[in-house]
Amino acid sequence: MDLLENYKKAWVNQPEEISKFSAIEIYKLAHSKSSSIVKWIFIIGILEFIFLNSLYFFVDMDDAYAEYKKIGLENFIYFSQIVFYIIIFYFLMKFYLNYRKISTSDSTRVLMKKILKTRKTVRNYVIFNLIYIALISVIVMVAEINLNFQDFNAKQIILFCLLTLLLTTVMLAVLYLFYRLLYGILLKKLKRNYKELAKLDSAN
Repeated sequence: MDLLENYKKAWVNQPEEISKFSAIEIYKLAHSKSSSIVKWIFIIGILEFIFLNSLYFFVDMDDAYAEYKKIGLENFIYFSQIVFYIIIFYFLMKFYLNYRKISTSDSTRVLMKKILKTRKTVRNYVIFNLIYIALISVIVMVAEINLNFQDFNAKQIILFCLLTLLLTTVMLAVLYLFYRLLYGILLKKLKRNYKELAKLDSAN
């Protein structure tokens, strides 16, 4: 059974002086666990960034950029990647600052607010990645159709769009499940800590 849950059960129905002491112990434990979870969110974000960018060493990007140039998206892809990395670095910085702020929280309500802020940051990070991939896929699809419009009939264009959207949907679903596995467990633990702190705050 979770140690925090044990503390909570032992705290209920105790004499007032002992209960106050136990409440402090529960807060300290929740604070320590929350700080550790947010630190791991930051570490995982760094490792994910390193892993995904290391794929460039194993994939021939020259062919990809040649195709982007062919369909007239070379500059768009270049500048969109710059914007992408700026936003990713922003989120990584937010992960780090969330960890630093939680580790120095000094009250139950402040800690609760910072837990909610951390969960929101992670959700926004996941949503941004999914939207970016979906947007790039749709733009590439439109550019491909525009380039080869004279060679396609209506049926081929529809089939091409459906196939592209299907592949994009599958890719986004796999990525979403990856993020659910990667960050979902940590966010659930943070949510559990938040609920315990909320009970503790309402009892005081």
